[in-house]
Amino acid sequence: MKAQLSKKDEKFREFALNGSMMKVILYVCAPLALYQSLTQVFKVFDTMMASHISATAVSSVAYISQIQIMLSALGSGLAVGASIKVSEAYGAGDYELVRRRVSTMSALCAVLGLAVLLFLLPLSRPFLEFMKTPEEFISIGIPYFRIELVALVVTFFNNIYIAIERARGNSRRILWMNMGIVLTKLSLTAVFVYVLHWGVTSIAIATLVSQLTVLAAAAVNMSKKDNLFSFSLRAVSFKREIVAPMMNLSVPVIIEKAAFAMGKVIVNSMCTVYGPQTVGALGISNNIGGITTMPQSGFQEGGSAVISQNRGAEKYERTLLAFKCELVCNLIIGAVLMAVSLLGLEYISRFFAGKDAAFQEMIKGIYRYEAWGAIPLGLNATVLSLMYGFGKTRVTLFMNFCRIFLFRVPVLILLQRFTDYGSESAGIVMGVSNFLSGVLALVLGIVTFAQVKGAVRQRCGKAA
Repeated sequence: MKAQLSKKDEKFREFALNGSMMKVILYVCAPLALYQSLTQVFKVFDTMMASHISATAVSSVAYISQIQIMLSALGSGLAVGASIKVSEAYGAGDYELVRRRVSTMSALCAVLGLAVLLFLLPLSRPFLEFMKTPEEFISIGIPYFRIELVALVVTFFNNIYIAIERARGNSRRILWMNMGIVLTKLSLTAVFVYVLHWGVTSIAIATLVSQLTVLAAAAVNMSKKDNLFSFSLRAVSFKREIVAPMMNLSVPVIIEKAAFAMGKVIVNSMCTVYGPQTVGALGISNNIGGITTMPQSGFQEGGSAVISQNRGAEKYERTLLAFKCELVCNLIIGAVLMAVSLLGLEYISRFFAGKDAAFQEMIKGIYRYEAWGAIPLGLNATVLSLMYGFGKTRVTLFMNFCRIFLFRVPVLILLQRFTDYGSESAGIVMGVSNFLSGVLALVLGIVTFAQVKGAVRQRCGKAA
């Protein structure tokens, strides 16, 4: 096995470690931000098309989607661990370790995906019942959920591949692939729903087909021989020194993402006391809010890769500079998109509610509270990026655990027991949890920034 670094990859590594940091952040993160935005756009259109079927259909998709997101934490958590350790080895110049980590994580993903299918496909109904899914959602949602499971396993592989491309700085390739997903997904869903008049299961079919297009591209790109970032069966190694560093980072992220999504499922379940439409309205509000926050997630993912690369090369000053540049970008994005979404809320909510004026007012009432989280969540995303870049995934687990199980669920319990706000409580709890998450991120960010700054000064002192 011979690990080779292409001229393109070598050029990007030099740029990431020595170029203008704001240019590096924008080069890596801007396409990822657009990628995340497009992903959110097709989620929004999914919801709109589901609403064309029925109000129950849109609520069913919103509810089951949160369960699917919880399960997707398995693959996305592995991808985060892989991305951090691959970027770190890439920055350190240990190219054979890069090859081994890429190949081993891909093999682990295959084992994980097979286990998910074997366990959950035959147990779909009991699992949905265990997740407190309302019966009216289960009756129309089981076929949808099963097809989404298959799509989910495909997404496991796609997440690993995207994490590898992110470490290489191939953000534009990720963007183009995602545009292919969006076009395929929206075209098929529109035909299935508006032309053929199929039910919610057709939305899952469109998702599966669109994800298979990325899997095909991943298979082609990762099968190229003598490429440092390609898959090699000979490079797969389950030795402790290869697997343990990635899993030590991945397991807390898996728990974090699964717990975060599970918390959302719990909140959805608690909101059913206000009626099934409240769950749909909350899901729609989350989708509208995602238009603001998903670009910040793109900067978070790209920024963590840049930070881990410079950390691997022991350029700690640049890690702090990356954090500052990313923070500026995320706060600007949050402020601008929040203002746009609030100004256009009447028009946006009408898209989802159609002629149902009461449903539209419910959506608007919830989102007006959720919208103000755009700025504190921009801070939160940037601090998470710093933590991921330094491998502090246990801290990110703590942050997201607090966001759901300290700042959200208890607040909703208090609102339900001691107030009569009704469905508006769903929006209030989102606003409170987003604000408090930003406060916690500020505190932890200051502590971590100071720690890294102190380490830099100590190294400079020893060098002198």
